[in-house]
Amino acid sequence: MENKILYDLIVSIVNKGYSEKVVEASKQAGAEGGTILYGRGTGIHEQAKLFNIAIEPEKELVLTLIDREKTDDVLESILENAELNKPGKGIAFVLEVERTIGINHILNRMVNEKVGEQDA
Repeated sequence: MENKILYDLIVSIVNKGYSEKVVEASKQAGAEGGTILYGRGTGIHEQAKLFNIAIEPEKELVLTLIDREKTDDVLESILENAELNKPGKGIAFVLEVERTIGINHILNRMVNEKVGEQDA
């Protein structure tokens, strides 16, 4: 049985305080929202020191499950609104999602939207 990929997971890792920009940009491009997690960074732009003690800046991770058809639009919106094209602002990447559970409300709405498009 062939599994058709219906969803992608966009993972955005940004500086503390920028997750809301990512979520808003995602919503503007058609996403439902996102899940925000907190972490610490160790990249080249995070190696600040205070009195010779390394400081690990806080990061925010935004997980956005998105219909595959909308992935490029959402990713572009995140890039522009969260300024991920500037050094040290963050990164985003996409993972294919093979299976999901617990998102029946999204699936039902998608089916209803597609039926509405066909009826028009």
